[in-house]
Amino acid sequence: MDGVRHWRLHVTVLACTFVVFPLLGLASRGLVPVFLTDPLYQGLLFLTLVPSTIQSSIAFTSIARGNVPAAICAGSFSSLVGIVVTPLLAAALLGGGGGGFSADSVVKIVLQLLVPFLAGQLLRRWIGGFVARHKKVLGLVDRGSILLVVYTAFSEGMVEGIWHQVSPARLAGLLAVQAVLLAVMLALTWYGAKGLGFGREDRIAIQFAGSKKSLAAGLPMASVLFGAQASLAVLPLMLFHQMQLMVCAVIAKRRSRDPEAVASEESAARVRTAVGTGSRSG
Repeated sequence: MDGVRHWRLHVTVLACTFVVFPLLGLASRGLVPVFLTDPLYQGLLFLTLVPSTIQSSIAFTSIARGNVPAAICAGSFSSLVGIVVTPLLAAALLGGGGGGFSADSVVKIVLQLLVPFLAGQLLRRWIGGFVARHKKVLGLVDRGSILLVVYTAFSEGMVEGIWHQVSPARLAGLLAVQAVLLAVMLALTWYGAKGLGFGREDRIAIQFAGSKKSLAAGLPMASVLFGAQASLAVLPLMLFHQMQLMVCAVIAKRRSRDPEAVASEESAARVRTAVGTGSRSG
């Protein structure tokens, strides 16, 4: 419940995801045609509209010894809000480039993303124990399904010849732009959260939940919004996804070795030891 009630943190993450990110995406328009082609820019702008991740935000926050309950809630809220906000932003900002927006597209996205989530929550009472007992196996199924989605997207791209449409120079330009975009968001989420008065654990949750984009949510949305042009549109998202995982893994490990984190962990260990000793004495 503490994670749910931390409304300032959730508002900050949502603002980073659906306000700051899109503004940076719009600012990237000036990079066309020097660094980006117009289709690649459309894909880059789309990735800035996608909601945050859940699993990787939680994992990296945990590794870095941050506020895990807040990261869980922030990622979940972002995914739920994104089901409605992402199509609306796509309609407003992509214009003709995302020409698949309609009320029907929102319904399709809800059926693909929201309904399975709600079904899982409603069935938790009956299947929660089974899921807990088979967590490792089901985790493999979960990650495997994401890999299949990525594989399908890459396969469709190969069939449609997107790799022939994107020259090595354009691909290098896209990667450079995305590296700068990720670096800016990582810096803004960390130092911005510090400026807003958040503690270390909350800043970690904000950084990892507010700087990443969900491939699992973005690919189905792109297939609905872009239709036949989805393969090229999701190329920036697929590349950004891999980049953010590699960079955030390094940051999380470094954060876990921060003197402040080590001191906090040692203090918590002493408290647990004292409580345990007191219980045995009682």
